[in-house]
Amino acid sequence: MRLAVLDDWQGVAEQSADWSALAARGVAVSFFTAPLGGVEAAAAALADFDALIVMRERMAVPAALVARLPKLRLISLTGRRSPVLDVQACTHHGVLVCHTGGELSSAATAELAVGLLIGAMRHLPGADAATRGGRFQGTVPAGTALHGRTLGLIGLGRIGARVARVGAALGMRVLGWSPNLTAERAAGAGATLADKATLLAESDAVSLHLVLSERTRGVLGADDLARMKPGAVLVNTSRFPLVEEAALIAALRARRITAALDVFPEEPLPPDHPLLGCPNTVLTPHLGYCTQEVYAEFYGDSIANVLAFLDGAPLRMINPEVRQHARQGAPGLP
Repeated sequence: MRLAVLDDWQGVAEQSADWSALAARGVAVSFFTAPLGGVEAAAAALADFDALIVMRERMAVPAALVARLPKLRLISLTGRRSPVLDVQACTHHGVLVCHTGGELSSAATAELAVGLLIGAMRHLPGADAATRGGRFQGTVPAGTALHGRTLGLIGLGRIGARVARVGAALGMRVLGWSPNLTAERAAGAGATLADKATLLAESDAVSLHLVLSERTRGVLGADDLARMKPGAVLVNTSRFPLVEEAALIAALRARRITAALDVFPEEPLPPDHPLLGCPNTVLTPHLGYCTQEVYAEFYGDSIANVLAFLDGAPLRMINPEVRQHARQGAPGLP
């Protein structure tokens, strides 16, 4: 078997887990530390691989790519879901998709959201640059304390609820809204239920924690951003398309709000993207779940997925119907 470990942008996969068990089974592992580009480039690079380890939503695996990989039998997806992996196409072509655990990623992402908020409120990127440039405090604006301010959370699931608790511990008033949020669930997370318009108008910082779907795509548009307080901070560690791109760029260029972003409309972000020209931003390269502990979980579980597949007893199957089809005589699956 030839196994491709994709999307290893930080070059940490090989050190994050023990790959020796795969080598002992004759599995040749290749690590890809740079994006492969579009379907044509990816198909050429991956044509001889039997299995892929795919990092969540980084590289798209659409139907057109699956169809171009005739040797592919297994995909191990880090985490439980990816909007850019076409599971239906995998099923059609007899490719089994297995997932890993992801429990540790919620805490890591919540921590980064709070870090981005503090970084924006206290102007930490500019302060770092000023200190290194010998200007010390001279060019750093006065910051804003979080204590006594209002934090609005759009989404109060596993990650949003963690951020709510941290906000409350810092002395913030916490408001919550999502399409299905109830007052009882909000209170359970230490927040007060508010309608979206009220949350946006009263919050000094707004943090997004929704799953991206057709229902939530563009949940913050131009009218919503216009309701935010002048100078308020918008934090997005979830998915960029929750916010209308043009509306956000317009609000930033008008200096109405500040944005602290860990997710982008295209990743890696192109060097000429307008977000890079907006000084009232704090930008990190999608680091939400990128911790040593999460990588150990992702890659450890992925190795277990490959070994179990070779043993004919796959784990954590997303499309188990492929396995059933194999039992009925389809070639290529153990």
